[in-house]
Amino acid sequence: MQAWKDYQEKNKDRFLNELIALLRIPSVSARSEHKPDMLACAEAVKDALIRAGVDKTEIFATEGHPIVYGEKIIDPKKPTVLVYGHYDVQPPDPLELWHSGPFDPVIQDGKVYARGSADDKGQVFMHIAAFQTMVQTNTLTCNVKFIIEGEEEIGSPNLGKFVKGHTDLLHADVILISDTSMLSLETPSIDVGLRGLSYIEVEVTGPNRDLHSGVYGGAVANPITILAQMIASLHDSNNHITIPGFYKDVQELSKEERAELAKAPFNEQEYKKDLGIKELWGEAGYSTNERTGIRPTLEVNGIWGGYTGEGAKTVLPSKAYAKISCRLVPNQTSASITELVINHLKKIAPSYVSVEAHEHHGGDPYVTPIDSIPFKAASKAMETTFGKVPIPMRGGGSIPITALFEKSLGVKVVMLGFGLDSDNLHSPNEKYDLANFYKGIETIPYFHKYFAEMHGKG
Repeated sequence: MQAWKDYQEKNKDRFLNELIALLRIPSVSARSEHKPDMLACAEAVKDALIRAGVDKTEIFATEGHPIVYGEKIIDPKKPTVLVYGHYDVQPPDPLELWHSGPFDPVIQDGKVYARGSADDKGQVFMHIAAFQTMVQTNTLTCNVKFIIEGEEEIGSPNLGKFVKGHTDLLHADVILISDTSMLSLETPSIDVGLRGLSYIEVEVTGPNRDLHSGVYGGAVANPITILAQMIASLHDSNNHITIPGFYKDVQELSKEERAELAKAPFNEQEYKKDLGIKELWGEAGYSTNERTGIRPTLEVNGIWGGYTGEGAKTVLPSKAYAKISCRLVPNQTSASITELVINHLKKIAPSYVSVEAHEHHGGDPYVTPIDSIPFKAASKAMETTFGKVPIPMRGGGSIPITALFEKSLGVKVVMLGFGLDSDNLHSPNEKYDLANFYKGIETIPYFHKYFAEMHGKG
């Protein structure tokens, strides 16, 4: 609609400046020293919603970081879109690899560089700007609710409890999330599936204290060596996960479904060049896109023990640690895989060490049916602004709350993401292309328009 385009063009610089102000707040949920920044960011999100035109907004305290809620109900008889996002960000380390300050946003080559630019402040702000566009042009076709949390990057430990306790407040006809990626501006796509997550920490203990590696080395088992051997045993020569029962509940895709996924363009040489690697690695029998979308994985996210400071210290350590994450696919569950992996590690540990393990957080996988009204509305919205029908894709990441949203609220989730896999999410020099940012603001109002039309027909 021309009114939308005129308003967005007139206000595009203001939208960007307001996003930059939000990116300056170091809202790192994982670190306690940033608690004041988390509160400040929640207030900033609330203020942005008020400026955009919500009629009601509130910051809800949790046992962790607060949740920001806002709504505009234009007509109880009209469909309601619940927009979910998060204002917390990953820690910026290692700082020395950033070419600019992670919380000092820089515009370079048509991209904004800052922690949270793509994940997820930039994508959250697209919805706020799109909502303001519809309010100011008097074209809002749906009731809109916002739930913007501050703990997604640490597994959303308090959001589930909040959702279950506020089902009336959050009642909606669809949940709209922009916290995912697309293939490119030239080849639009929509994630129809997200993998689940099981994240555990393992502690292996050998002797009751650190030992002199000369006096005791060769006579006492080194926990780091044992842990390394245990981890190495978790994959076979085909990079297949060896834990008995790990694949028991995996939902296999048909040949036809795999053929549809294979239609997505993929340049292996560019992929390797971008990552600075010579060869790809993964489960035998599956393509790269299948390995990162429809297959479960087990990865070591961190491993440590002994002396890691400057210089040398000849020590045989008492303990070794590792953080392990599994990405899950339908019909696996986080609870069952967590229990399976922990029990397996304890079972394969030799008698000369002891093993303890605990879960950090997790979430179940989620799939949006492509024949559902939410997906059709999202697809038509993208087709309208991109001039191409988007390709349905399976995303490799996880948004732990998606499955719980549907279970608690009884409605489907649609993931309308505008980021790119190359946006350096969780890495130094995170960025978000301004073209994607503005394209998101342009596309989102069309989702509301088409969802209202299709929902009415349903």
